[in-house]
Amino acid sequence: MSSTRRVPKSLLVPAVVSAVFSLVPIWYLLDTAVASGLNTALQEIFRSSTLRVVTRSVVLAACVTAASAVIGTIAGWALVLSGIRPRGLLLVLLSLSLAIPSYLSAFAWISWLPWLSGFWGAFIVLSLVSYPFVMLPVVASLRAADPMQEEIARSLGRSDLSIFFSVTLGQARTAITGGALLVALYALSDFGAVAAMRYEAFTWVIYGAYRAGFNPARAAVLSLVLVGVALVVTLLESKVRGRAGAQRIGSGVSRLRSVKPKRQHQIFAWLFSMLIVGGGVGVPLASVISWMFRDSQTEIDNIDVIRAIVSSFEIGTFTAIATVLVALPVALAAARYSGRLVKFLEQATYVSHALPGIVIAIAMVFFGLRTMRAWYQEIPLLVLAQTVIFIPLAVASMRSSIERSTVAVEDVARSLGTNPVTTAIRVTLPIALPGVLAAVALTLLSSVKELPATLLLRPTGTETLATSIWKYSAISDYASVAPFGIALILLSAVPVAVMTATMSVGRAE
Repeated sequence: MSSTRRVPKSLLVPAVVSAVFSLVPIWYLLDTAVASGLNTALQEIFRSSTLRVVTRSVVLAACVTAASAVIGTIAGWALVLSGIRPRGLLLVLLSLSLAIPSYLSAFAWISWLPWLSGFWGAFIVLSLVSYPFVMLPVVASLRAADPMQEEIARSLGRSDLSIFFSVTLGQARTAITGGALLVALYALSDFGAVAAMRYEAFTWVIYGAYRAGFNPARAAVLSLVLVGVALVVTLLESKVRGRAGAQRIGSGVSRLRSVKPKRQHQIFAWLFSMLIVGGGVGVPLASVISWMFRDSQTEIDNIDVIRAIVSSFEIGTFTAIATVLVALPVALAAARYSGRLVKFLEQATYVSHALPGIVIAIAMVFFGLRTMRAWYQEIPLLVLAQTVIFIPLAVASMRSSIERSTVAVEDVARSLGTNPVTTAIRVTLPIALPGVLAAVALTLLSSVKELPATLLLRPTGTETLATSIWKYSAISDYASVAPFGIALILLSAVPVAVMTATMSVGRAE
């Protein structure tokens, strides 16, 4: 990261636009919260019930973040450094839990273990669907890291365990903290798991405020409190991450990592991976398959399933492209420059990730009706809403990957007269390609399973896999849920498989 150069205007202007765009929900919340008067808003904030909800939500988010960081880091080590095979297949399996909506996973667990509710149920489900946020950046980071540090430590007689804690974790620190931030914000904003597990967290209370007499002012105030918690979490992540991640020394072209497989490492990696995959993917998949053998209240036509698949991936593709384009200037600025403005721009994009999807959806309805009425309940406005939701996924993934590339190569390109934009396109992005592709895959997968914004903003008559699952789950018709659930789980392996091939995990031999 550069601490002396100013951010070029060609990068700063789009980064500012991206940050302002991500703050659209805050505009709506402030406008709604003060509608009933400032005193009413302050009374709501300082109520004992609000403090109780904050405590419950923060405790859940902290526990989920810690568990996901541990699981994601170990899974990343298993994929890159354990010598386990076949790595490509295992990456697909470990990433597949991203495609399973938290509410579908929660219903699957609760139908299998009815007593598993409250905190522990929400903790298990959220941890199992969130750890890939850490794992994927860690995989990209470890692949890009120079193996020389580990070789030096090994030549000094360090054990594998000592090298893991003293060297490997240091190399992946930026990726781990960036992924952990996403997990924390996701845990704060999730509604499906806490509702299914009947755990009174922030999102459940906010949703109830909208439903009970449609009290948007109270819900807006509570959402602003949630934004405050998110800002604190973001600042803590910035302090833990430090000023910059580890960079390569030299030309910036890393040697191929030579991994000498050890049987005990491979056995541990397989046992750990199968345990995680079994809980994150096996339980939901087995439950959905079992639902197929129940009596259905509705006859599902295969054409309906196909239409839902096409709609889901059409919206997901548009969202992934838009999100990466909007997030790229922020990721470049955060990875290459320091200063208060750059920190603000990056942190602004993370705020929306802590808001419940229903809040962002209603904010975009507010924004659309005031500024883009022709786009209301059309795909463009839905894509914009999902872009606001998923900007942090793209920023975190691309930032950690860009930080792994050396600044010296870019300096050489600029010394030859190349402008910053051309340098980013021709030099920085090719080196950071794994992170960019991970951002595309994460956004696509998250968009396919996204529910609140899609429910409110999708074109009339359009059904996605997520809305179909929700529609039939609401009436407990799980037999009708089954074909849409299976399609969502199985087809989501496609973008993960594409990402796996391009990430070239197999390079680490």
